[in-house]
Amino acid sequence: MPYVRRNSQGDITAIYREPEPGADEFLPAHSGELAEFFGQSGDAAQFQELDISLIRVLEDLIDVMIQKNQLRLTDLPPPAQQKLLSRKNLRRSLANQLNFTISPDDGVI
Repeated sequence: MPYVRRNSQGDITAIYREPEPGADEFLPAHSGELAEFFGQSGDAAQFQELDISLIRVLEDLIDVMIQKNQLRLTDLPPPAQQKLLSRKNLRRSLANQLNFTISPDDGVI
């Protein structure tokens, strides 16, 4: 989402939803620079990045528990089921796009 405009020192001066003249650099929403722009400390930004990594670990853990019949998806509340399924579908879609974009003949290992 965020496209940024920077000053001559490289500091972020403005954020846009879409690319604008002079603001065509895209930053991930969880970027530490964006957190600092919004007044969060570097520690808060780092904590947020760790949270994002931990989410994937928890998803994998839930998948393993389901595969081992230790947990059923239906044991979780409906909003949790929906979030897990949405993320799984999005990951599958992105993986399919990457597989289509990079073929074995591209020389990429």
